[in-house]
Amino acid sequence: MKAKVTVSIIVLLLPLAGLILSRESFSNRGKDPASTEDYLSKKLNIEISERGKSAPDFELLDLTGKPVRLQNLRARVIFLNFWATWCPPCRLEMPTMEELHKEFRSQGLVLLAINYRESAAEVKAFLEEHRFTFPVLFDREGKAFDLYQAWSLPTTYLIGKNGEIVGRVVGYRDWHSEQARALFRQLLEDKA
Repeated sequence: MKAKVTVSIIVLLLPLAGLILSRESFSNRGKDPASTEDYLSKKLNIEISERGKSAPDFELLDLTGKPVRLQNLRARVIFLNFWATWCPPCRLEMPTMEELHKEFRSQGLVLLAINYRESAAEVKAFLEEHRFTFPVLFDREGKAFDLYQAWSLPTTYLIGKNGEIVGRVVGYRDWHSEQARALFRQLLEDKA
């Protein structure tokens, strides 16, 4: 019990550390504030990635044990979310992720929820209880977590059709708000 409380406290404090460490590679400076994407990103408090930064490739197993490789999803907009069942902000944002998934999956949005180091039984029970239908991948060794420097949960990366990281969000967001939906419409319409 003490271990879970300690881990929960650390997870809640890590977003601050992550924000401090991330200022070098993610910045809102130097962007044209007139663009719709940048405007919406500021409204959603998304850290804009430097242009041309490719999303690191990985391969993880899904709920059925099938391998999923990020590189095979190119030409689609990818919502990459790192989470755990014991993480309160993760649990809070997941219903909004489900709504986003339902609305935009037929338009080319791939939502991948990467579970951090939990058993398949725990995750399956959680998903069934809450009736979430979005794809879940298992990162039992924390390799993708480390690759993306997702030092706290939840952490979300938005990846454009060209395979480049558009931005990162540390902490809870309402992913089905009007601003978020407008951003995803913009990303899905992008011809790049």
